[in-house]
Amino acid sequence: MTTLTSPHDLLAAVPFLVGYHPTNSLVVISLKEETLGMAMRVDYPENIEPEQIDTLADHLTKEEADGALVVAYVPDGVFDSEYLLEPLREAISMRGIKLRECLEVRHNRWRSSICTDHGCCPPEGNPMPDLEASRIAAEQVAEGKPLPFTDLEAMASSIAPVDSDPELAKLVKRIKPIDYEADNQKLLQREGALAVNDLAGIFARDGICQDKKLTALVIARLQELQVRDYAMGITDNENIETLWAMWRWLLRITPTGYSAPIASLFSAVSYEKGDGALAQRSLDRAFLDDPKYPLAKLLRRVYSAGWPPESFANMRADLHPKVCASLFGE
Repeated sequence: MTTLTSPHDLLAAVPFLVGYHPTNSLVVISLKEETLGMAMRVDYPENIEPEQIDTLADHLTKEEADGALVVAYVPDGVFDSEYLLEPLREAISMRGIKLRECLEVRHNRWRSSICTDHGCCPPEGNPMPDLEASRIAAEQVAEGKPLPFTDLEAMASSIAPVDSDPELAKLVKRIKPIDYEADNQKLLQREGALAVNDLAGIFARDGICQDKKLTALVIARLQELQVRDYAMGITDNENIETLWAMWRWLLRITPTGYSAPIASLFSAVSYEKGDGALAQRSLDRAFLDDPKYPLAKLLRRVYSAGWPPESFANMRADLHPKVCASLFGE
């Protein structure tokens, strides 16, 4: 994202960073050599424990940040936010990280909690800037970024199931699960991995796949852990946008009972892209389909621990060659 030069820029940037216009939220953003890093959003806490403050501040340490930005979207009924912002500012400072700005937003007005000049930051706050008219929005849209969702409900709707396709559902159900006692186990796993490759190639070219048999094969075989792990490992800097769009499209058309692996894949790619809120909503989809799905549970813990997005690339570099060797041989 472009350089932020003012509180107006920061307020315009936050919805792009978290994917929607936040309310009742606390957003902590890492800075490294003036470059914006991961934005961590949590529900605005009514009460705050030292452990929660440490988790937020440790997020910045894990990102190797040298600076931080904080924006608190204060709920109605909370009249003094210092019970939260003061210990957070201290925790950030204790880690040797410079707090560049700390804004408080309430009733569509904002003020800086670290500025003592009432000329620029009056106690009653300043009117919120118009996001769509901002320089930040213009630059983000010019780079192909969509405008943020209006709220979390709108974001969740963007990955909600569309009207079911009976033909696709029948094709999926006709594909028998892999029998791990059979001699053709490896062959069927390999077939699933190659089907993922074919789907990605078609999607990169056309932005959709009209081949329902191929689509059904991918949906069915992604239930198998080796195929799913192979699919997770094919992401790279060149294809991440294509795969993000493909998993989102596939998630919306997948029949009930088959979407947990695809929701988890979409979640991981979203997190790596910096769309943490969308990554969490996608895990919600996974748990609706399978409340105990192991990968979704693992990803939830990873996100809560504040893993930096680039850690996924490091994990792929270690695991993907092993998965490929298992599927295709050395």
